[in-house]
Amino acid sequence: AWAAGDMLARGFVLGGTAGRTTLNGEGLQHEDGHSHIQASLIPNCVAYDPAFAHEVAVIIRSGLQRMMHDQEDVFFYITVMNENYAQPGLKAGDEEGILKGMYKLQSSAKPAKTHVQLMGSGTILREVLAAQELLEKDWGVTSDVWSVTSFTELRRDGLDAERHNLLHPAEPAREAYVTRQLKGTQGPVIVSTDYIKAYGDMIRPFVPNGRHLKVLGTDGFGRSDFRSELRKHFEIDRHFVVLAALRSLADEGAIDIKKCAEAIAKYGIDADKANPHHA
Repeated sequence: AWAAGDMLARGFVLGGTAGRTTLNGEGLQHEDGHSHIQASLIPNCVAYDPAFAHEVAVIIRSGLQRMMHDQEDVFFYITVMNENYAQPGLKAGDEEGILKGMYKLQSSAKPAKTHVQLMGSGTILREVLAAQELLEKDWGVTSDVWSVTSFTELRRDGLDAERHNLLHPAEPAREAYVTRQLKGTQGPVIVSTDYIKAYGDMIRPFVPNGRHLKVLGTDGFGRSDFRSELRKHFEIDRHFVVLAALRSLADEGAIDIKKCAEAIAKYGIDADKANPHHA
């Protein structure tokens, strides 16, 4: 991939067995929790981790426009999965957010006093959507769900804004896209992906000041098992998203810390399980 960048190659590289929990019955050679970190190091590699077909379509169209029509020397790395699930379809107006790196997929009908921001990418976005249902049904916590198609693009946008502000102190300060999107929202931000925590953590500098950010990821060695078991092992599934949201709310004083212990018991989470980062 670095050589492709160095020789100014153009085209699409599709990661069909991407992530640490998506295709593991065929052996650990498919374990990938880090390719998006590596892709972020290549300046002319445009990397996305879409969850749905409509996101892929928008991204592919953008790639064709940039590489073929605009003659840009970039190549696209897109991680796609082999998991079957329903596709919601494209809503008009979401195209910009898909390409920028994030857009609001859905929100609770009636936001409650305790509200959180849930972010996910790729196949783990579906766990985040399931967590949204559990939070509202079991705990009365509402949320906004964001599909993050590229933490890498969001980070690059944020760094561009920081650089502009450093070099143009007399001009109005630019805001990162992440900052603009989250400014009008409330509650802590919870991220879950199929990649190591460093991937989701890329947006930390650009989350509005004072907002709590909790990142879940697949740090540690891989395993060959059912997807549900692997997501439980790496602590990135719906139950851990719910627990992370409740803990963040408790840390902010919005709910009683006892709710976290109740959630651990309710969902049968083994509090003494091996740390996947060390196991």
